[in-house]
Amino acid sequence: MIQLGQGELILVGCPLGLLAWQSEYLPDRSVVIVEEPERIREHDLVRVAEQNPVVDRLVAIEYRNGFDADDLLARDPDLAGATLVVPGLEYAVGAAARLATRLGLPGAGLPAGDIFRSKYRMRELAAANGIANPAYRLVNDIAGAEAFFDEFGGRCVLKPVNRQASLGVQFIDDRAQISVGWSHTADLDDAGPSAPGVLIEQALSGPEFSVELLVSAGRVVFGNVTAKRLVPGRFPVELGHTVPAPITPARYDSLLASARQLAAAAEFGTGVLHSEWIVQDDVPTLVECAARLPGDSISALISMAYEFRFIEAYLRLLRGDELSLPDEAVEAAAIEFVTAEPGTVVAADGVAEAANLPGVVDVQITVGPGATISALTSSNDRIGQVMALGYTPARAQASAQAAVAAIRVTVS
Repeated sequence: MIQLGQGELILVGCPLGLLAWQSEYLPDRSVVIVEEPERIREHDLVRVAEQNPVVDRLVAIEYRNGFDADDLLARDPDLAGATLVVPGLEYAVGAAARLATRLGLPGAGLPAGDIFRSKYRMRELAAANGIANPAYRLVNDIAGAEAFFDEFGGRCVLKPVNRQASLGVQFIDDRAQISVGWSHTADLDDAGPSAPGVLIEQALSGPEFSVELLVSAGRVVFGNVTAKRLVPGRFPVELGHTVPAPITPARYDSLLASARQLAAAAEFGTGVLHSEWIVQDDVPTLVECAARLPGDSISALISMAYEFRFIEAYLRLLRGDELSLPDEAVEAAAIEFVTAEPGTVVAADGVAEAANLPGVVDVQITVGPGATISALTSSNDRIGQVMALGYTPARAQASAQAAVAAIRVTVS
């Protein structure tokens, strides 16, 4: 357990799942949650905080647009005594970087925090530093997107500039789909105002991976490559991940090298850099990057496969600790997500059967009878997950997929 005093860790942006790991690493009353008033109300975070022993208090402030670190410190002067600042959500990356900088603490730093909060600024950074990028353009209306499609042809991607969890991301195969699907990308109401403009890009073709780096004062101290599986079709929702990626050493090294180049270009300071890549024509080409802990339980997969506590290592780096971290995985870990047809849940069966299959270490189903399942257009529409271990990546992935196949969700 990391030794921290009362309120020494500031968590900017609080996903509910992130609270689950905190008691494993952190002492009671060591965490201050900084969250927007709307999310506090929406997720009843006052009650959640009161029930979690590691949480000292909850501070309400807007951070997605116009965050002012001095305003936050004026509201709660005791925050000046913090020793760690952690972004809990992608939306909070820029604010966390600004707050850490204001307090003189390790973090992503500026401008890295702001760059990785904007998919457009990330593209501009990559283009200026020789990192492989698809053709892209920031557009303000349907006509601008149609002009890009006419110029470049082929499959394109529409995506919001500053959303997470695949929200609003869609493939465009035909020009007519732009006007029909524009509002899906441009008019999101998930968590506050959008950045101006919509990013349109040429779609990449090839296997997809993510790279997770732990960086200490600009020096990469750990790197992993994760293989990703996505839903085929118009909405690129992730269906599974395998750690480490079952690829050749040459490809593995090229992905790590590309992620290191991105970190150096952004002058990234200390923390986690989670970047996504598609290998097109044998070249790792940038998809997206987030300066925060990876989602989809990738942190847990890394912890199991490499046999060290990834999140704890991240927090210790923020404290300035010197760490000795592994270069290679000991075994493999995989996660597979559960999906179902849209409708109202009648029954969810087979969970116990799935949990007892060889290699399976965790099964979670988030819906029960009466729950409504939406069409699968973002990660938020998945209804559960399975994690498994194996001696090889193929074995771990097969075990996770077998467990998902054993789960039967009936809808009406």
